[in-house]
Amino acid sequence: MDGVRQVVWPLAIVCCLSPLCAEQPAAKAETTPTVQADSITEGSVNVRGRAIAYRAVAGALTVGATDLQDANIGVDGKPLPETGEKAPDPAKPEEAPATARMFYAAYFKKDAIAESRPITFLYNGGPGSSTMWLHMGAFGPRRVVTTDTQHDAGAPYKIVDNDHCLLDSSDIVFIDAPATGFSRIMGKDKEKAFLGTDQDAHAFERFIRRFLTKFSRWNSPKYLLGESYGTPRSAALSAMLRGVDLNGIVLLSTTLAFDNWADAPRWNPGVDQPYAVTLPTFAATAYYHRRLPKQPPALEPFLKEVEKFAIDEYLPALLEGSELSDARRRAVADKLRQYTGLPVAYLLKANLRVSGGGFSKMLRDEEGITTGRLDTRYLGPDFNRLSEEAEYDPQSAAVSAAYTTAINQYLRSQLGYGAGMTYLPMAQEPGFAQWDQRHQAPGGPPAAAAGSGTNLLPDLATAMKANPKMKVLVTGGYYDWATPFFEGIFEMRHLPIPANLRSNISYRYYEAGHMVYVNENALRQFHDDVSAFIRGSAGQ
Repeated sequence: MDGVRQVVWPLAIVCCLSPLCAEQPAAKAETTPTVQADSITEGSVNVRGRAIAYRAVAGALTVGATDLQDANIGVDGKPLPETGEKAPDPAKPEEAPATARMFYAAYFKKDAIAESRPITFLYNGGPGSSTMWLHMGAFGPRRVVTTDTQHDAGAPYKIVDNDHCLLDSSDIVFIDAPATGFSRIMGKDKEKAFLGTDQDAHAFERFIRRFLTKFSRWNSPKYLLGESYGTPRSAALSAMLRGVDLNGIVLLSTTLAFDNWADAPRWNPGVDQPYAVTLPTFAATAYYHRRLPKQPPALEPFLKEVEKFAIDEYLPALLEGSELSDARRRAVADKLRQYTGLPVAYLLKANLRVSGGGFSKMLRDEEGITTGRLDTRYLGPDFNRLSEEAEYDPQSAAVSAAYTTAINQYLRSQLGYGAGMTYLPMAQEPGFAQWDQRHQAPGGPPAAAAGSGTNLLPDLATAMKANPKMKVLVTGGYYDWATPFFEGIFEMRHLPIPANLRSNISYRYYEAGHMVYVNENALRQFHDDVSAFIRGSAGQ
């Protein structure tokens, strides 16, 4: 769950932020990170009845804010002797060049041949979310068990061997973004250096190159797996990793064109696509909660019908703006009623444009119930019965404590890392409130000169054209309106690539939400799909 953090940006509530929603006050960040030596442990996990022995390394790598600075940093994070540069004065960290010390937990299958063994780099999104969600919920050797769609009682939580660990098909590296988890940023203008679309992607790029060198994995098949904001990060990374041909990218809960964000399209009038790409998720949610005037017999055929309506009728009607006739407006509202379960009067009052927060509040409004955002199957009591939109996400509230507890317990007790350090599930740097959303696409205008919403489709297209053997797996949940499943499909349809490369893209969707892995049946399917994707593209 790296869902959604609320910050004051041009597009208001960004859809790929942390599920903790940044409702907590920003704490003062640690100025000097604790430096701990790598912790190396061994373990074994049973995946589908087969025991897999592994070596785990928990540690951190320091990366620079520029390519030149990064090239002059050694594995220990200090300037290389031949550069003649002096190590920063520990007493004056604010005067040192900006660097990021990025925490990772890597798992290597024992007795495997490194050159033929795939390696997958995994991360959540936010921006500002740690990677505890994928680590403790999806593909690590241990996972925390939560009751699907329910808010469990407090600790102790159940942490079990993960029967769906990805070690059966790939070595795995979980990375905390700069200023999240155990990762820290430091030095002069550190926020400007790392807290932004391109700055963040460059930090991950430099981390991956440094990691491949440290562990001699340059000749291994390589994969990226990012969730939510991790998907635009993967797109940017794929273009930045020049000289590194990726075998594949897994996009979980995809959003690459920020103008399609479902959170606050009302602040972007004239751009009506978000309403269309979100409609199928509203329909899936109304189907799940049995709020439709006529309940369809099966979900997926129903969603195909809604997708067709969204593109063929709904979006053209919205594009007419104030020129839409009253008769057609009423006809569209009547049809929306059949697909969303919302009252026609409300749909007309909303001018046919229902925000995600409005839908979450209204679907079961007469009961005083708010539906989830990251996972619309979840329910919770309204905070304010008179509010226009949902004021919190019941799914985030239901699972966040379990994941926070699990990562703190696991890293310290089993991986032996983090004594005396604070693990930040969500970044606390004040600079995150001013995340630099600007982006320079490959060959595009400078970031400061870009005149439209941030869009990472050109980056992914560039990577696919430069590396035509690279495969892309697009995945998500039907019950996620933070990054609607149809948004991923819609964006891939507009990816500027030749027709012959479209066969490199495959799709898998599950009856779950943003964090598909909170539903164990969906996690099983997700694991099997990702494993098959890796095996099919790594020459195994």
